[in-house]
Amino acid sequence: MMSRTPDRVAVVTGAGSGIGRAVTLGLLRDGYAVVLAGRRAEALTETVACAGADLARTLCIPTDVADPNAVAALFHQTEARFGRLDVLFNNAGIGAPQMTVDEMAIDRWRAVVDTNLNGAFYCAREAFRIMRAQTPQGGRIINNGSISAQVPRPGTTAYTTTKHAMTGLTRSLSLDGRPFNIACGQIDIGNAETEIAEPMRKGIRQADGSVRAEPLMEVAHAASAVLYMAGLPLSANVQFMTVMATTMPFIGRG
Repeated sequence: MMSRTPDRVAVVTGAGSGIGRAVTLGLLRDGYAVVLAGRRAEALTETVACAGADLARTLCIPTDVADPNAVAALFHQTEARFGRLDVLFNNAGIGAPQMTVDEMAIDRWRAVVDTNLNGAFYCAREAFRIMRAQTPQGGRIINNGSISAQVPRPGTTAYTTTKHAMTGLTRSLSLDGRPFNIACGQIDIGNAETEIAEPMRKGIRQADGSVRAEPLMEVAHAASAVLYMAGLPLSANVQFMTVMATTMPFIGRG
């Protein structure tokens, strides 16, 4: 039996940690019902516990976004539980150790592409389907592009390629969504203080071959930026936003 439809419903992928967890907590504080997706069920449960949210407004669905059948099930369960979808934060992603392209195993390349690019496409496809058909029609897709959607770090062929491709996906969704009141924007985040960014604190290889520590910013600032994008009326859209640690080596990288 379908629950009463809340005013706003969001799906967050990669909701068990880092930026995904911070955005989920912000959306719940803002009154959204949130469907949490991620590979680790216990991490999703921890996110809900951190929020102290009304359990009627949360749904945890362990999901590997690289599996199109799992993604389809995620969105079908979202629709069955809440009746509509207003926001997708397409956030799930993985990286790989820094290495040159000839050193990268094909299986590692495929794993990064399957999660970061194919997974984002699968989720956007299902979200678009719901948003196009629902009443009132429309919704918003926010893609997590990363600073690497603009410029690479050395030795990051797979990650950088998928993030550049995310920009193409964002632009295509934004254009194709116009007739259906579906907005799509992209946030490029640099050095948010999460577990995945810990190597930056310790020291990471730079374009000149040196290894240097990089400044980080609180993850809450990235979450606030996503919440701003999500909260706009569908008549307005942040097409691209960059939010980053002020003094990280981005401007002038390389």
